Amino acid sequence: MSTPVKAKKVKRELLHVDPEVAEALAADRPVVALESTIISHGMPYPQNLETAREVEQTVRDGGAVPATIAVLDGQLRVGLDPASLDRLARPGEPGEETAKASRRDLPVLLSSGRTAGTTVAATMFIANLAGVGVFATGGIGGVHRGAEQTYDVSADLLELAQTPVTVVCAGAKSLLDLPKTLELLETHSVPVLGYGTTEFPAFFSRTSGLFLDHQVDDVSALAAAVEAHRELRLRSGILVANPVPEADAIPAAEIDGIIEQAVTEADDQGVKGKDVTPFLLARINELTGGRSLVANIALVKNNAALAAALASELALP
Repeated sequence: MSTPVKAKKVKRELLHVDPEVAEALAADRPVVALESTIISHGMPYPQNLETAREVEQTVRDGGAVPATIAVLDGQLRVGLDPASLDRLARPGEPGEETAKASRRDLPVLLSSGRTAGTTVAATMFIANLAGVGVFATGGIGGVHRGAEQTYDVSADLLELAQTPVTVVCAGAKSLLDLPKTLELLETHSVPVLGYGTTEFPAFFSRTSGLFLDHQVDDVSALAAAVEAHRELRLRSGILVANPVPEADAIPAAEIDGIIEQAVTEADDQGVKGKDVTPFLLARINELTGGRSLVANIALVKNNAALAAALASELALP
């Protein structure tokens, strides 16, 4: 059921960049953008808050400044203080739940003074507005299974086609149609670089059976590719596919059957739209006895470490 929107004039500053982030950007020091739906919708409390803090610390340990992005009280925020992280992590009261914001939702959320976690698409857009060029996430959205009937394709793919931000991820969420996701990225001329791999990772798993055209094996080579992309002034983003650490990965043969069961249950229960991914992630976590959450946390931190290394390399004179 949709929430009625009360119209009111937007008088506040629409974009607020945290002073630490603003100072780093002004001095050309490395900054890494982080999304917030993983806090508000991707994990249960309190693991979501603990993970958010650990990911930010991972970025700092890598020599960069973390810039977690969200919508708070009708304002785009780039960089969050501890109280704001805690607020996003806690379940909202009935009628005051934190929204899930893609790019299309931003005008209404700003004008109505709402609070929301930002998806990959919205985070890319806001990061680019603030001048942050490197972004770490878990996995991107993509083409959903059965999209030939439903036309359910994540806005993340279209944002990658038009926003020049480098996104470090563990591939696309394995509950998606990965072959179609890669095809659409190719159609929109989005470079997909495997970091230390020739195979597109499948979020919980390191392998998908889908091979990539481009592989980079160290941060210097990755930074050189990003620099060349910028010099060419290409409009798209770059997708860096960084596999989940081997110790935390779930074999594809095991996780695929679990995902199929979760997808079937979502269909049977009529779960649609933005509710699909949170439902599936929660159900998969139940069916794996918590192993998928462990993998999710590990891969996000792994991506944050790589993003910090990349941002630091790009900031070198």
